Amino acid sequence: MEIIDAIILGIIQGLTEFLPVSSSGHLELGKAILGADSLPEESLLFTVVLHFATALSTLIVFRKDVAEIFKGLFQFKWNEETQFSLKIIISMIPAALVGFFLEDFLEVFFDGAIIIVGIMLLITAILLYLADLAKTTDKGVSCRGAFVIGVAQAVAILPGISRSGATISAAVLLGVDKSKSARFSFLMVVPLIVGKMAKDLLSGDVNFVGDQAIAMGAGFIAAFVAGLAACTWMIKLVRQSKLSYFAIYCLVVGLIAIAWSIWG
Repeated sequence: MEIIDAIILGIIQGLTEFLPVSSSGHLELGKAILGADSLPEESLLFTVVLHFATALSTLIVFRKDVAEIFKGLFQFKWNEETQFSLKIIISMIPAALVGFFLEDFLEVFFDGAIIIVGIMLLITAILLYLADLAKTTDKGVSCRGAFVIGVAQAVAILPGISRSGATISAAVLLGVDKSKSARFSFLMVVPLIVGKMAKDLLSGDVNFVGDQAIAMGAGFIAAFVAGLAACTWMIKLVRQSKLSYFAIYCLVVGLIAIAWSIWG
């Protein structure tokens, strides 16, 4: 793996983990435009490294929140931190169920179905636009809201539906404060990333070659720095009601994808 390639992939991973543009959707579009065999087959270990970098960037941005959560949990009381942790667990249930029972079925959507990607990008655009129109509140995430947001995260497994866009939009449309929506959206994905990393590492398919160390290190740093920037930027955009910029982008790309599928 070339160092430049690793850095580029790291930047893409760091940005698309947080920005509401659907990394999986763009990957499918890239395969369609460049050819399914044109994208390099990266090792599973490199994927784990990039996921770890974005998870770490989330923990750094929300370090104070994470510290408060752990502090509250070790008090062994039914306090705000314990309740927040319970809501995070509740939010993970839909995606975990979908991933466990429907993994084979979902593979159909990752096989060059560009028109589906285009339609899903249009749905993402609508969600982002509606979230931008929502009124500002100071409401937090409830247990019921956590499950609904979790359902949005599960739906975002489909290529073209942005995970951050779907979860933040769902929270905002439920009346949750915009800053709290972004905070919950980014923190709720950390356990899933860690779980996916553990699954990959325990699968036995992860192989490490010594000459990959420098490239993987470069990819890790790129993903970490890009993740820090994207996460911080996204929080500001949500708070300032500027998701419409991404709504326009998803709308344009979605329409192009549909046109490409029909006439391309």
